[in-house]
Amino acid sequence: MATTLTARPSSPAPAPRSTRHYRFGSPLRKSQRVAGYLFVLPTFALFVGFVLWPIVYTAYLSLTAWGGFGAPRFIGVDNYSRMLGDPVARRAMIVTLVYTAVTTVVLTFLGLFIAVLVNSVWKHVGVVVRTILFIPGIVSFVVSGVLWKLIYDPNIGTLNQILGAIGLDSLQHPWLADQKTVLPAIIVVSIWGGLGFNMLIFFAGIQGIDPSLYEAAEVDGANKSQQFWNVTVPSLRVVTGLVVSLGLLNGFKAFDIIFVMTGGGPNHGSEVLGTYLYSLAFGSTSGSIPQLGYASAFSVVTMVLCTIAVIAQLWLTRRADR
Repeated sequence: MATTLTARPSSPAPAPRSTRHYRFGSPLRKSQRVAGYLFVLPTFALFVGFVLWPIVYTAYLSLTAWGGFGAPRFIGVDNYSRMLGDPVARRAMIVTLVYTAVTTVVLTFLGLFIAVLVNSVWKHVGVVVRTILFIPGIVSFVVSGVLWKLIYDPNIGTLNQILGAIGLDSLQHPWLADQKTVLPAIIVVSIWGGLGFNMLIFFAGIQGIDPSLYEAAEVDGANKSQQFWNVTVPSLRVVTGLVVSLGLLNGFKAFDIIFVMTGGGPNHGSEVLGTYLYSLAFGSTSGSIPQLGYASAFSVVTMVLCTIAVIAQLWLTRRADR
């Protein structure tokens, strides 16, 4: 009788010891989390000590009456109510908004226009043009303010001397001493200083546009103007949002160039929030009493305006990505 042999099933091989890989987003060991917190702690401490705490303390001071000596006296929102009835504060707010709007619009459109010219028309001398336009951007606004203050000087200024030399004596003017011309004169200096930086941002954005888009537009019969409005401008929506946001931020916190050139004068004709804040905090004349609490309220208003500019930039960027 034949015996049927059945093979015994071989025992399964022992499973290899699992090795846990920690990829990005996977759970971390407690020691790894602690190490991460320790690495972040110095930067976080610096942020709290030099950014967050000054902001919180300034917001608190804006609710007090304080001259820099003794303990601040809490007065609630009286500083903000006083701001609404202060004619100089209203003037400073109007000047700030006008200065910000004009410089932002002009620098955005002019920067884009020159970037397009450098990219397409002035290709052979593009490096030279970019260098010449960018030089004012690396000069401190304090130095630029001193330089242009001498240029605008009614007696020894280069501008009036040139006008006299070419027979336009009737156009000679005390540019920084007249309320009608002081703000336009400062805006010209701001545009001169910021044009090169904006031009380079737009130029870098243009370099990132897919050349096939222009080729397809040219095949469809689009001329240079149509290519600009239908290819270049839509492709630079994110870059334009960044430039506009930077223009708003620089306008709302303007101080140095105006303080150096006019100090907010004449008769508050060029007074912005920054210069008025400075005069309140440190005294506009010798012996005047500092009003640090009231000045802090202007700091809070400036911070709110800058926050609005950042939110606008984020909104424009998100809308452009859709």
